[in-house]
Amino acid sequence: MSSKPILRDPSQDQPDTSEANPRDVPTGEAPRADAEMARVLKIAPVHMASDPSSGVIAYWKHAALHDVVAPMADHVLMTFPSGSLRFERRTGKSVVIGTARPGTVTVIPAGSTSRWDIPESLNVIHLYLPQTTLERVALEAGTASAADLMDRSAHPDPITSRLLLSAADVLEGSAALDALFRQQLTDLLATRLLAAHAGSPVATQPVIGGLSPTALRRAIERLHSDSDADVSLAALASEAGLSRFHFCRAFKESTGLSPHAWLRQHRLEQAMNMLRDSNESIVSVAAALGYSSQTAFAAAFRKLTGETPSDWRRRMR
Repeated sequence: MSSKPILRDPSQDQPDTSEANPRDVPTGEAPRADAEMARVLKIAPVHMASDPSSGVIAYWKHAALHDVVAPMADHVLMTFPSGSLRFERRTGKSVVIGTARPGTVTVIPAGSTSRWDIPESLNVIHLYLPQTTLERVALEAGTASAADLMDRSAHPDPITSRLLLSAADVLEGSAALDALFRQQLTDLLATRLLAAHAGSPVATQPVIGGLSPTALRRAIERLHSDSDADVSLAALASEAGLSRFHFCRAFKESTGLSPHAWLRQHRLEQAMNMLRDSNESIVSVAAALGYSSQTAFAAAFRKLTGETPSDWRRRMR
């Protein structure tokens, strides 16, 4: 690829950012990141999942890109599941040449704008993080405020990259499990961004001790519930009288598992009991446990046990 950026024709509608201030539009007036990315990439994501209390996770497979990404209301975090591809990004008067590859992340702070030149198709996972979520996590983590995020292009950060990549691997087709995982993951990623990609890195306060016996019992009762609303991270934390940040750490201190991992283990035990002790069909078991389809249930079961539900049932009888 040429070392010179491919500049946009000034007659086109989208503005050239060569002289633009990278943060020249108030985020309150900017479009949401999912809408702006859909406009620029001109396709729908392979998968997108959103949570009003957290943010949006999207998996894209898009063609070559030569366009301006306008200022967005959300912070954007990107990572790349495979391959290696050089790209150019122009922000203001600076041009960055980066290589999109596993183990790297790109951070686009809310309100910034840049020109992208990506010469070939690319697979990428995005997190769209509202400023309100970042501020909430900063407050819950015991920091004074959410410092400005730094603009990054293909920055080496294997920890953050693995966290975001895991979002594409845990879509098990169970609404309660998926939502709880996304809520935990988004809060964890926001904490990581504040620690590793802020202008003034923040240190979170350590959490000592687990939940009280009463709070743990109530949390487990909610996780046993058939209502997806009861097992949201916000509901679990509120019941315990804690923030989401502190609840997750206290719950893991008490049980050895995150709330999502605990619920996943519980659902697996329910599935095993039903498969072993009843003649219910696999479809009925999947529906009873909240999975969207038999295929989704079978994939989740096999991931945890190494066997399909049918094979496991035959072996146990």
